[in-house]
This record gives sequence, structure tokens and C-alpha cells, in this order.
Amino acid sequence: MHEELLVYALLFSVGFPVGSDYAEHLNTLFLETPDNEMLLELQWCSSDTSKTISIIRHHLYGHIIDYDVFGRFMFAKLENIYRQEIMSIDSFSQSTYAIWAQLPDSIHYEEPFYVLNHAGDALSWGDEIQTREIFEETFRFYDNK
Repeated sequence: MHEELLVYALLFSVGFPVGSDYAEHLNTLFLETPDNEMLLELQWCSSDTSKTISIIRHHLYGHIIDYDVFGRFMFAKLENIYRQEIMSIDSFSQSTYAIWAQLPDSIHYEEPFYVLNHAGDALSWGDEIQTREIFEETFRFYDNK
């Protein structure tokens, strides 16, 4: 649960449009554990993205995050956004870089997270195909694990 909420906080923080997906996920979590104070607080402020991010980060501070679970969930969400083609590859790349910049130092240079740092580099010389190939390969990182 913590890993998934952290993913949503990161996606919200860079402006990815995940509000309805988050609301559905939050409702499911809340129905499973209606006595969870953090989930109740998130339910109350679900329309306030800034407050949602703040609450998630505050409540998760100090919790141990399983970065395998976190990575699987995050890259599944990123792939979903990518496949919807709701933004240019340049904007997508800039947003994923902004996510990478917020990740803990302990995973900055670990795969598949490090790809978010450099996936869009080829765009600087106009190579959209290479950038897309890098993202699409990264989305498959967890397929055989």
C-alpha cells in the first residue's frame, strides 16, 4: 500500500493526469481498511492534489519501502500514461526526469530507475525513436522477474 501511494504522490507532483485512477485505488484501499487514519485523511482531501502529496509524504516518512513493488507499480503507471499518448514524448521525458530527481539516493543509479534520468537525452539531437525504444524497453524491465 505504501509503495503505491508513494507512486501516486510522485505522479501527481509532476502533473501526470492520474486523478481518477488514484481515486479508484484509494477507494479500494479504504474499503479494505476503513479504520486507517491516513486513508481517511486522503479520502477527505482527494480533490486537493497538493494536500494529497503532502499527506502521503508525511505519513510515509520513515517507512521502509519495497522498491521492487514500488518500481513495478510505478513503471506500470508510467507505461499506461505513455500509451495514452496524452502528451508529447518530450513532455513525458521531462516529467519522468522530474520523478527521478525526487527518488531517494539509494535507488538513483539502480535500474530501472536510472533510465528516467537519461531516457530523453536522444531528443536533444532529434532522435525520438531512440527515446521511445528506451522507454519501451524499460517498461518491460519487470516482465521476467
